[in-house]
Amino acid sequence: MFEDLKPHIQDLRKRLVISVGTLVVFFILCFSFWREVFEFIKKPLELAFEHQIQGMLIQTAPAEGIIVAMKVSFFAALGISIPVIFWQIWEFVAPGLYKHEKKVVLPFVFFGSSMFAIGVVFSYFVAFPYALKYILMFGNDEFVANITAANYVTFFTRFVLGFGIAFELPVLAFFLAKIDLITDKTLTKNFKYAVVLIFIVAAIVTPPDVLSQIFMALPLILLYGFSILIVKMVNPEAKKG
Repeated sequence: MFEDLKPHIQDLRKRLVISVGTLVVFFILCFSFWREVFEFIKKPLELAFEHQIQGMLIQTAPAEGIIVAMKVSFFAALGISIPVIFWQIWEFVAPGLYKHEKKVVLPFVFFGSSMFAIGVVFSYFVAFPYALKYILMFGNDEFVANITAANYVTFFTRFVLGFGIAFELPVLAFFLAKIDLITDKTLTKNFKYAVVLIFIVAAIVTPPDVLSQIFMALPLILLYGFSILIVKMVNPEAKKG
């Protein structure tokens, strides 16, 4: 049994080495301009402070500056590495598929990377600013929102990356429908369970406040509905059956 799994384990190790190696290379490159990335990341907070919110970004530990630089560099490197990571995921899965199923490799990589980018952009320009402003305004008449740089970057990356990953749902639905693993009837039948699962995932991924969870859950529910339409178009034969 182990001998049968050995080629798969070796291939998995190869894909992991390529993915991690790519991430490390981009991390080193991004570390050289981490200040520019940090300026981009902290912009929503600066805009929030401009709207009658008392507070500032602070440092409370000697090594916090280094930690922040590493976090923002990793965030940028991960975003740049996404297409390579998706490609390696596909290369690992592809050997077990039929020839006609392997033709979705380019759509998988392209739309997977595109939907991740759309999720990040939506989060940065729409969901995150509103959620951040609401969170900071709550109780701001009682205390000043002096936020550590490290905590803010962690808060930001969890929120934004969570949206990027969440927006992969239509791509996953497309892929599973293409290889006949799901149908639109299955997705429609399990819609109520999906909603519960979406809110649970939103509660885990986002910071511990209700508004952030709603901001993630609502787009995910819409994406689930969009995924049903995608499956209908991709796999009409399954619909008839």
